[in-house]
Amino acid sequence: MQVGTHTHTIDEMLRAMAQQGWRITEQRRSLATLFAESGSYLSPKDVYEYMKVKYPGVSFDTVYRNLRLLSEMGVLEQFHLADGLKFKASCLSHHHHHMICISCEKTVTFEFCPMKLVKDLPESFEIQSHRFEIFGYCSDCKSGISQPSELH
Repeated sequence: MQVGTHTHTIDEMLRAMAQQGWRITEQRRSLATLFAESGSYLSPKDVYEYMKVKYPGVSFDTVYRNLRLLSEMGVLEQFHLADGLKFKASCLSHHHHHMICISCEKTVTFEFCPMKLVKDLPESFEIQSHRFEIFGYCSDCKSGISQPSELH
């Protein structure tokens, strides 16, 4: 990620917080910076470990509550990966979906949206959002997986 992209992501996250009436504290600015610069999936424990170095008085509960609230407002995305719940900064600038490697967590985005193909949804249901992720192995990890031998 380039520095300009980091700044844009931080600004998007802080703007979303402000629109929800949150005070933009130094801790929240640090949280936004962490996710913007990380570009990877972070567990609540990862975030807590990072935050407690800069802010020794911060509690795990406070970190977790902020992660959950940021996820609810769409600033962070939640993913249930093999080793537990993780968060990643949402790309708020355009709609896309993800292919995620279940081994190394490498993520590839793609623009195709399967919602365009969904037909006959109940008219009484008002869709607010949706997610679509594909889990598998990237080419690097796939080559390291032993393939089952054929039975003779």
